[in-house]
Amino acid sequence: MIKLADSSQRAQKKATRAALGATLAELADEGLPIVAVDADLTGSTTTSKFAAAKSEYADRLFNVGIAEQNMIDVAAGLSLAGNIAFTGSFAVFGIGRAYDQIRNTLCYSKLNVKLTPTHAGISVGPDGGSHQMLEDVALMRAVPNMRVLVPADYASARAAIRLAAKTEGPVYVRLGRAAVPCVYDDDVELEIGRAYAVREGSDVTIVANGVEIGQALLAAEMLAQEGISAEVIDAFSVKPLDSETILKSAQKTGRVVVCEEHSINGGLCDAVAHLLAENRPLPCAFVGVKDRFGKSGEFEELLGFFGLDAASIVDSAKNLCK
Repeated sequence: MIKLADSSQRAQKKATRAALGATLAELADEGLPIVAVDADLTGSTTTSKFAAAKSEYADRLFNVGIAEQNMIDVAAGLSLAGNIAFTGSFAVFGIGRAYDQIRNTLCYSKLNVKLTPTHAGISVGPDGGSHQMLEDVALMRAVPNMRVLVPADYASARAAIRLAAKTEGPVYVRLGRAAVPCVYDDDVELEIGRAYAVREGSDVTIVANGVEIGQALLAAEMLAQEGISAEVIDAFSVKPLDSETILKSAQKTGRVVVCEEHSINGGLCDAVAHLLAENRPLPCAFVGVKDRFGKSGEFEELLGFFGLDAASIVDSAKNLCK
């Protein structure tokens, strides 16, 4: 049984990016050959905390400056020397600017490099549309040999980073800037290729991941007050997707709302729609960014502006249940 946060833990908020540096230090303490390569953003990504954890770890952090494509190639070289290489930067740069190197250097050769950029999605907030990466899951999901994980909170981010370190080959872990509610127990262990039912229900399935899990759970509480029982599935692993868990829930409820802090094109929405179209066509709704760039604003404001908040999920679920 998956370990969920208790009431006292749920009241806490932490950003998923905060898990990166601390978890890399833990893995290094366990004897894994961890190295980190960053592109002039070691403080924001928290890879600096890895370097500061022990004096000997300082030499395991490589800051290549504002050169994201070089960051990927340096990580590739370090992996070929027997290291488990993690990369930092912001998602818009560490994925978007370095896509060619990720595709042709890392994934084509199945190198043991882990992409863990931070500041993905609209949680970047006031930095605006130029920095709000809403296409990263689509890009990484489309590349052969890449695994894609989107953790919902600090504990699952920590679990995802540990999974990435112990899984051979390329892995993308999507991390965010905003502090989000705790969903899982601190010591939760997750698996690549698994989705998790974090709330059971019978009338509608809400499949979500990342920051949208907190919104989906809040929406489920709001729906319960109106007599609608919502099941919430955390599709933590977008690639590979847990077809069995999602199809089982969809068969039970007969309706599915898919939610992600990402474009509705190419990410979790498309992955679930494809799965259902091939195996069990049924009424669906999609909560995500509708084919546009981001916008400057505070995170909570942007959730409402883009229709990613709990109220928007409730409206989609109620429409399906009519």
